[in-house]
Amino acid sequence: MALVTKLVLGHKDRESIHKEVDCTCYIIETVNGKKILQLDTYGSDERKMPGKVSQSIQFSSEAIKQLKEILQRIS
Repeated sequence: MALVTKLVLGHKDRESIHKEVDCTCYIIETVNGKKILQLDTYGSDERKMPGKVSQSIQFSSEAIKQLKEILQRIS
């Protein structure tokens, strides 16, 4: 699991599209009232334990603001 607090926009020279998997998102409210976005991705059907959480990433409120700005650039 990782808590992302800062996003840096990078550049890839070649396209690398990953396999499709399911993702569940959660809005977590901390004890001090801050909100965190959590994304859980699940293993592909080929994995040993399909349906098990594969990755869990949390985004702080600052990282969410940065993500919004990045998403506006590509939409």
